[in-house]
Amino acid sequence: MKILYDFFPIVLFFIAYKLYGIYVATATAIVATFVQVGLFWLRHRRFEKMHLITLGIIVLFGGATLILHDPVFIKWKPTIAYWMFAIAFLGSQFVGEKSLIERMMGHAIQTSRSVWTRLNLAWVLFFILMGCVNLYVAFNYSEDTWVNFKLFGLMGLTLIFVFGQGIVLSRYIPDEPDTKPSTKEES
Repeated sequence: MKILYDFFPIVLFFIAYKLYGIYVATATAIVATFVQVGLFWLRHRRFEKMHLITLGIIVLFGGATLILHDPVFIKWKPTIAYWMFAIAFLGSQFVGEKSLIERMMGHAIQTSRSVWTRLNLAWVLFFILMGCVNLYVAFNYSEDTWVNFKLFGLMGLTLIFVFGQGIVLSRYIPDEPDTKPSTKEES
């Protein structure tokens, strides 16, 4: 459910684009991201770094799109966000005791440092690739195709990747002990 919450500004961007065009969609995404950050704070009394980074990027690149009336800036926004996340995940390999993926998932899963390192690096590669794919679609296809890809392609690829990570991590989730009483009759 959290992933849907994280993607709701993109969904609103898509709807606004289909109804009113790129500039209204950009303004909608900026407002939706502010709302997302605000709602998260109201519920948890803290900010999530990913939301704040995304907010900063959408304000900067969305603002440039609106002020300069040039959609090229909003097309760069996903790539910049993905590449910043890649840098953060890569940097976490060298700063602190735990990588970002271990910090996010370590409370639920116990595994070796090498597994966490491989998973963290998988996220780095995923974010780099997603940034490149976004640029390819943004500058080789129509704006309408890019907007469709931004919602369905990028979100779909992210969901597939998260599902794949879940399969990998499922091997490390401890089994619950069997608490049912034995059905065997003792003689």
